Amino acid sequence: MQGETLQEEPQEKTAEKKETFAKYTAKDSVFGALFQDKKYLMQLYRTLHPEDAETTEDALTDITIRNVLTNGIYNDLCFRVGDKVMFLVEHQSSWTMNIIIRVLMYLVQIYHDYFEEQGADLYGSKKVHVPVPELYMIFTGERADRPETISLSKEFFGGKECAIEVKVKVLYGGKGNDIISQYVDFTKVYNEQVKQYGRSREAVTETIRICKDRDVLRKFLAGREKEVISIMMALFDEEKIMRTHIASERREAAREAVREAVENMLKTGKMSAEEIAGYFTELSVEDVREIEKGLLQTI
Repeated sequence: MQGETLQEEPQEKTAEKKETFAKYTAKDSVFGALFQDKKYLMQLYRTLHPEDAETTEDALTDITIRNVLTNGIYNDLCFRVGDKVMFLVEHQSSWTMNIIIRVLMYLVQIYHDYFEEQGADLYGSKKVHVPVPELYMIFTGERADRPETISLSKEFFGGKECAIEVKVKVLYGGKGNDIISQYVDFTKVYNEQVKQYGRSREAVTETIRICKDRDVLRKFLAGREKEVISIMMALFDEEKIMRTHIASERREAAREAVREAVENMLKTGKMSAEEIAGYFTELSVEDVREIEKGLLQTI
């Protein structure tokens, strides 16, 4: 009986550990889930363009870059209003001017996808239609004396005119109860709870409770509380998988470096396979000969 008890305890502790960590990207997860819902995406559009009372949810098309299966670029949020305007919205908790460069890269990719979708002939004589871009950054850190707009020419070229100009409007929230202000308030509450409870489930649940009490994203949080907790929480297994993946990538890079070194040594023709193998504990003479065989096939 004692042996069985001792075996069960580590399993219980492991189960507890799997539920203790909030994601490092918890706020990003909520941002994505919030604006994938067209109701809240519409509120975002209304905040950006309060003068437009005619556009409906049906006119909004989510075109966010999501590279799930590849290592390509991806962005936080992009949507189109009909074929007139393209909105690209990023969010940052730490201040960086590099967001301008990233936004430019995202915009080029989004235009590329749009032209392919439309079957646009960029090599023809007829001018193609280009939706007007509007670029935004929602900044959730302390505003201090930060500007309302940041530009490529000013920040990277000393204000000189250049062939490319990118202007990003910075949104700080705090101007009422609009959806942007609510999201910013949500992030601040979460930061406070993480300071108090660490990246724990308690920090997540307390954030949700406080925000509902303060009418911050209340309908969103109340309507899908379990889902929000789930997307904000990271299983221990997920972190372990990531560490394993990174370790695997490093091992592969190390193997490739060894292979290149062996190939260079073989190309000199001054050392035998046995001598080269003596320099690398991870390689046998047969491994070196296999590399040599592959090298000869490419010549």
